Amino acid sequence: MTETTLRTVDNNATSPVLSVAEITHLVEEHFPQLGAPGERIVIEEVGPATARVRMRAGNHMLRPGGTVSGPAIFTLADVAIYVAILGGKGSAALQAVTSNLSISFLSRPEPRDIIAHVRLLKMGRRLAFGEVAIYSDGKAEMVAHATATYAMPLMNTR
Repeated sequence: MTETTLRTVDNNATSPVLSVAEITHLVEEHFPQLGAPGERIVIEEVGPATARVRMRAGNHMLRPGGTVSGPAIFTLADVAIYVAILGGKGSAALQAVTSNLSISFLSRPEPRDIIAHVRLLKMGRRLAFGEVAIYSDGKAEMVAHATATYAMPLMNTR
């Protein structure tokens, strides 16, 4: 990959387009399957090309053996990248869709909250590309790493 491919999104931006509260409202309104506000997914931080999103511990995320399930970790990664895109593009990006998501499970997560740290590497007019590091709450060792590409809607620029 070339250096320009992996540049950070809009280095001059100092704040996200939407606030945590605004993004939380949009996610709750458009994705009710994620549960009641703050019950399962909590958006903790949003920057111009970053986000930190928490999945609260509970039976919904556990698999036999008392570990966090792969589908729960995958869901967190997908939602977290979407949150970062909304932070960078605003509500015009509501129609953004996952076109690719690849995840590597690195260690067995304990049955506790899991936290996704997102960094958008490129956000163009048609595609956004980012990476997610996922940790068990209070642990330094990464439990999963994901990369994702989102197809961006053609946004009205008027």
